[in-house]
This record gives sequence, C-alpha cells and structure tokens, in this order.
Amino acid sequence: MDEREAGGYSVAYSRDNGEFPVYALAAVGAVLIALAFITGEALWLAPGAAAAGVTYYNLPLIDTGRPTIGANQYGVFIQALGLIRWRAIERIELVPIYQRTMTFHELQIVLGAPLANALVADWRRQPFHRSLMRLPWRMRGNTVVRINVEPFDQTPETIHRTLVRMSDYYRS
Repeated sequence: MDEREAGGYSVAYSRDNGEFPVYALAAVGAVLIALAFITGEALWLAPGAAAAGVTYYNLPLIDTGRPTIGANQYGVFIQALGLIRWRAIERIELVPIYQRTMTFHELQIVLGAPLANALVADWRRQPFHRSLMRLPWRMRGNTVVRINVEPFDQTPETIHRTLVRMSDYYRS
C-alpha cells in the first residue's frame, strides 16, 4: 500500500496558506538568477539560488490535492512517514504552541511502542529529490510524532476531534 491508496479520512494542505508565498518566492528566485546571467554578476546568483532552494523546500505546500495526513481502519497515515496502527497509539493530543503574539497548534501522536514497531506501512524511504522537501511531521524521541496542523485545509480542532473519534471507534 502506498500513501495515495490509504483511503478514509484525509486532510490536505490548504490553498490559502501556501500557494502565494511559494509562487512569489519562485518568481523572486527566477528574477535574481536571470539578473545574474544577464549582468554577469555572481552577486545576484547567491540570493537567487537561496530563494530557489526555499521554494523547492516548500513545494509540497502547493500540492493541495494530495492527502497529507489522515486515518482509515488500519490507523493514522502521514505523508512520507507511513501508516501507524491504531493499537500502537497511546494518545492523540492537540498542543498549543505560543510564539510571541501567535498561537500555533501541533498534533502530537504519542506511541506506546517505538516507531519501527508501530508502522504498518513505512513510507520514510524517499527519493533523494523528495528528501530535500518539507515533511509534514517531526519526531521527538522515538515515540512522539509531531505535526504542525496550521497549514491544512481543516481546523486543528476538527482534525484532532476526528482522529480521536476514529481512534476510539477502531480500538474498541
């Protein structure tokens, strides 16, 4: 099974958050690189390459049609991580992260077993070109999967509530 065939409840990146900054940065990078070639000045090449690199890293944000996280009868799936079985999940928490005047929400999936034992399907092996792009998840230790849920097309509370409800249903 691969991440496109996971089925069930799924959440993708929102169109509101990612498209404009990624496209704007790509345009800035293209202009700076073109300016470097036109003028022959290497000075413009470094910021142009940096802008192109940041654009490439954030490219998954404009892939709004592809499921990024979700769940089905087998467990929770996360793009570029895998499918975590329901029985391996100890709890799912929505944690507010306060930074200056803003509040971000992070979905934390606490595992009762090490990640390698919790995965039904392991999608961590990525081609090299894909490994340079943004991942929707991070790990704390070997038992907590952290996901920033702000850039998704559903509210953090809805995502959390749905995953907890599905966890209760499939674990009963």
